[in-house]
Parts: sequence; C-alpha cells; structure tokens
Amino acid sequence: MNCELTQPYVPGYLDGELDLVRTIEMENHLKGCPTCAEELETLNALRAAVQRNALAYPAPSALRERIQNSLRASSMSDVQERKLKWPSLNIWQLAGAFALLGLFSITGWQLTARLRAPSGDQQIAAEVFASHVRSLEADHLMDVASTDQHTVKPWFDGKLDFSPPVEDLASDGFPLVGGRLDYLGGREVAALVYQRRKHFINVFVWLGSAETNSTPAIQSRQGYNIIRWSRGGFQFWAVSDLAASNLAEFAHLLQAGAPPQTK
Repeated sequence: MNCELTQPYVPGYLDGELDLVRTIEMENHLKGCPTCAEELETLNALRAAVQRNALAYPAPSALRERIQNSLRASSMSDVQERKLKWPSLNIWQLAGAFALLGLFSITGWQLTARLRAPSGDQQIAAEVFASHVRSLEADHLMDVASTDQHTVKPWFDGKLDFSPPVEDLASDGFPLVGGRLDYLGGREVAALVYQRRKHFINVFVWLGSAETNSTPAIQSRQGYNIIRWSRGGFQFWAVSDLAASNLAEFAHLLQAGAPPQTK
C-alpha cells in the first residue's frame, strides 16, 4: 500500500474499525512509513486532548436510537444473506475455521500493540503537542503571569525538585510572560511561557542527563513546530505555531543562556 491509499484508512485503523486483512496491510505499511506513523500518533494525541478537556459530548438519544436501529436492520439482512450462501460444513471443519480465525486475531492484536507503542521521543513529542494545544484551548496558559524572571523563577520553589532556568529574552524579541506546572511522561515539569508578537511559546523543562548536551532538533505537527535540546543536565522541549526559523532562533538564544542550577 502506498501513502495515497493508506491515508484514508488511518482514522479507521486508530479506532479499530478495519477488517483483519486491511489491519495487517496498515501495520506493514506503518512500519516503513514515518509520515503515516506520525499522522497516527498526532490523531491519537488530539483524541486524548479532546477527551481530557471535556470537548467530547454524547450523541443525542434519538440519534443513537436511529443508528442502532439501522445497524440492527443491516445486521439482519447480512445474516439472511449469509444463510443463503454459507456452505455446508461439518463440525470439525467449523472448529478448524474458528481456531484459525482466533489465531489470526491474536497475531493481529499482538502486532498492533507493538506497532502502536511509539518510541520515547515520539511519545514525548505527542504529549508536548497535546499540552500546548490544551493550554491554549482551556485558558490555562499560566499559573504565574509575569515578565520578570526573578518573579517566575522563585514561583517554582517547593513545587519541583529542581530550579528551572528562566531567561529574559525581551531584548531579543521573545519576552517572558509567565509559567506553570505541567505533566509529561508521568513527571511534573516546568512550563515557561514566552511570546513573539501574538504567538505563544511553551518551553517544557525537566531534569535529564548531566553529561549530555545536544543541539536543537526540530519537527512539525499539525501546523505547530516542536524543537528539543538538552543542556546542563536539563531537557528542553519548545512548541509554538511560530515559523520553524523563528522557533530555531528562540531555541538558540535560550540554549546560550546561563547554565541552569539544580537544587
């Protein structure tokens, strides 16, 4: 399957609505196609964000009843048709057919479980994207609103087991506007909020490896750019709808700031 044929089936694959043959074809394609695999992760992250923000709502009872009646009528029609076409099989043939079907189902489920388990960086990128979107939609961008780094930095005291680096980049066109606590990968992290004109930038910071410093690496999801790097024993992930070049400039400025200090 190529991407043109696969793209329409990604939502159905995510919801488990495809038949066994189509599911196996999708799994084989996704193993070798980063583009389709990334779209699958993005849809999954968006669904999780919508569910967490109570943006989903149940269908009206009248609509639900009409759909159920339609499905029952369609199911009865299919049953009647299968009765006419079903070949004459003895009990041992039926048992063998059901055993084979069960084997295929178990194998397909195992393949799906392995495929849907994203790498560590892919999972973090999906959570960073979802947290950024959630902070904008839920009007919870900041717990502390201030352009003063000496107000924002002490606010995290006692709330985290580290002291996040808070830089003043207003002179470079990226003013600090506040911060908040957030959660990524099951851990509490610092979320620093900067601004570029009307665009907000979320910078997520947590403790990492003290020996590793890395240069920024950027990727895109649904019109947002995400960039990550490490410095001074900390992991940094920044996300915004800024152009990739502007976000890279911001990351370079932040990376060149004073070394962060742990508690």
